[in-house]
Amino acid sequence: GRIGITFAEVYSVATFFKSFRLTPRGLHLVTVCMGTACHVRGAPLMVEKIERDLGISRSETTEDGRFTLETVNCVGACALGPIVVVDGNYHGQMNMNQVESLLQEYD
Repeated sequence: GRIGITFAEVYSVATFFKSFRLTPRGLHLVTVCMGTACHVRGAPLMVEKIERDLGISRSETTEDGRFTLETVNCVGACALGPIVVVDGNYHGQMNMNQVESLLQEYD
């Protein structure tokens, strides 16, 4: 290209760093911690429930552009697990019923 960087180099940087996205992000970013403490307290089941409720999989955005679902390895608040973060707001000690009502708050 004009600045001496190939498309492949740009693409490799864009796909390496999690803060860069190649697809549009939803209005609300829902992040579920999958660290060990959250995992053993039911985080994988919460992810499955969110996927069912929103009709998307991890790293996808709903068709209406309202929600994007992501998982992370750890958010650093293990004593509060399982943790769901929505738009930077941490919600600890979540259970299945709370997850459903939490998403409704942002809808």
